Amino acid sequence: MHVSKHLATVAALFAAVWIATAAASAGAAPAGPHLLYTGLGGGSGSTVGPDGALYVNDPVNGAIVRVDRSTGAPATYADCLPAQIPGVGLGGGMDVAFSGHTAYALVSVVSDPLFGPGGPPDGIYRIDGPHHCSLVADIGAWSIAHPPCCFDFFLKTGVQYALQAWRGGFLATDGHHNRVLRVGLDGSITEVKTFGDVVPTGLEVQGDTIYMAEAGPIVPGGEENGKIVAIDAKSAAVSDVAASGPLLVDVERGRGRTMFGLAQGTHSNQDPGTPADPNTGELLRVDGHGGFSVVATALDRPTSLEIIGNTAYVVTLTGQIRTVDDIAAPPYGG
Repeated sequence: MHVSKHLATVAALFAAVWIATAAASAGAAPAGPHLLYTGLGGGSGSTVGPDGALYVNDPVNGAIVRVDRSTGAPATYADCLPAQIPGVGLGGGMDVAFSGHTAYALVSVVSDPLFGPGGPPDGIYRIDGPHHCSLVADIGAWSIAHPPCCFDFFLKTGVQYALQAWRGGFLATDGHHNRVLRVGLDGSITEVKTFGDVVPTGLEVQGDTIYMAEAGPIVPGGEENGKIVAIDAKSAAVSDVAASGPLLVDVERGRGRTMFGLAQGTHSNQDPGTPADPNTGELLRVDGHGGFSVVATALDRPTSLEIIGNTAYVVTLTGQIRTVDDIAAPPYGG
């Protein structure tokens, strides 16, 4: 793989968080899905907490914000995470997950040597209080010591994107080093699966099956190459679940056997160094025949998805949370 091609690969992932401050002020909000909250400096990963509220990363401000699902009322849950790299608008808090009643955050890119020495560690941080976070696992240092094989890459620490609680620890995707990692609360890190140039993004789990979204590399005419795949945790075998989504950034299970993907959208200018075109994102439902059906359109550069009951909660790069109701028909919806 040539460096130029892999630049496009990682830029496809960065499209979910690239230049968040500038993107947050660009364009009008689309009609359609209901606006629950707006005001984040930039939106990245999210989760549903044990109290039923939404917890969302604001990488611009190094914060996690708790949002009441009934009222949309926000409250700063923690403000102790490394923020995006000053002057670059890249990295910082990428995702958040709970283990029991304790929140953990995934931080990426800020320690990479490309941006100079002295950056805070990349990895998983435990939220000890509103103003205190503790590093649990230094994924950046581990990635430097265990580089991927066999393709070119330019960020030695990788680009960790999604965090998923699993079996007393966590799973984390790396969209630049193209792999899934298992991380223990004791700081241990092992590789679950390595891929080719697919740009791993969102995660979901069910028993021994790990579901993973793939953004796919952005190449001219290739915006529809996102996938959801299933990884068998015992054998590491990979099978396709659904294909042909425009830059998939997340995957979530719904009621019954329903499953959904979140697509950030298309790139009309074919520039992999920018987010998707405004208002081209889609909420997609796996159709059971290897593809997707469209549930909602005109989403403005979405980055993360949560599903509660028959409602989807979509976080956007522009710092909004939008809801989509009635996402599945009976017997699982309605």
